[in-house]
Amino acid sequence: MSRADAPIVIVGLGEMGAAFAHGLLRLGRKIVPVNRGDDPRAIDVDPELVLVAVGEDDLAGALEGLPAAWRGHVGLLQNELSPADWETHGIVDPTVAIVWFEKKRSKPLNVVLPTVVAGPRAQLLADAVTALALPAEVVGRERLAYELVKKNLYILTANVAGLVTGGTVSELWRAHRALAHDVARDVLAIEAWRLGAPLPEAELVAAMVEAFEADPTHQATGRSAPARLARALARADTAGLAVPALRAIAASRGG
Repeated sequence: MSRADAPIVIVGLGEMGAAFAHGLLRLGRKIVPVNRGDDPRAIDVDPELVLVAVGEDDLAGALEGLPAAWRGHVGLLQNELSPADWETHGIVDPTVAIVWFEKKRSKPLNVVLPTVVAGPRAQLLADAVTALALPAEVVGRERLAYELVKKNLYILTANVAGLVTGGTVSELWRAHRALAHDVARDVLAIEAWRLGAPLPEAELVAAMVEAFEADPTHQATGRSAPARLARALARADTAGLAVPALRAIAASRGG
């Protein structure tokens, strides 16, 4: 149940954290920021939601540093998420936003698909997104894993294959489809291992293409792509997966 008088803690006020803060402020909610270097255990509030908005590489440390009283109110919005990422830290039932819009400094918000939100405070985060005049959809917990894999497949295939091809996602799919398929297959092998369950490959690839077509001029790669490739390969090494397409791309870059 929503507590309209309770504050919302946001851990990390980068571009995405600030965007959600803006939406929540438009709803009339009080925001308590936790910036880099702050100790959240020194903040005496009883929040409705603790939105952890740090980057992927900082997530584990941020979750470990949360006060025990906040752990039942966690919200997550990172890319590359899988349930083990929060379960490892004793987080049982977080609110998770699969964000399908981009927020970059000095540029307008760019939407690919509606942001998907699941979990106890899903409606609150969906309302914050719609307060920014962006589309959002609340889904049940049973759909969360599928929606996470769909976003992970989209961003990792585009970013990693884009290290080879450059250009846009539509150009990647039109002119380099075999490469995109090979990368997608490797990504799905990693995602299936992370979930401990088989995945509907054809259905997920079709969903990825739908996202490509929704924003065809989206750049395939960016500054985060090498780090995404490195994290994917680290997971593949842990799982003992071959992932030949990912390894060939890393080798071509001297990795």
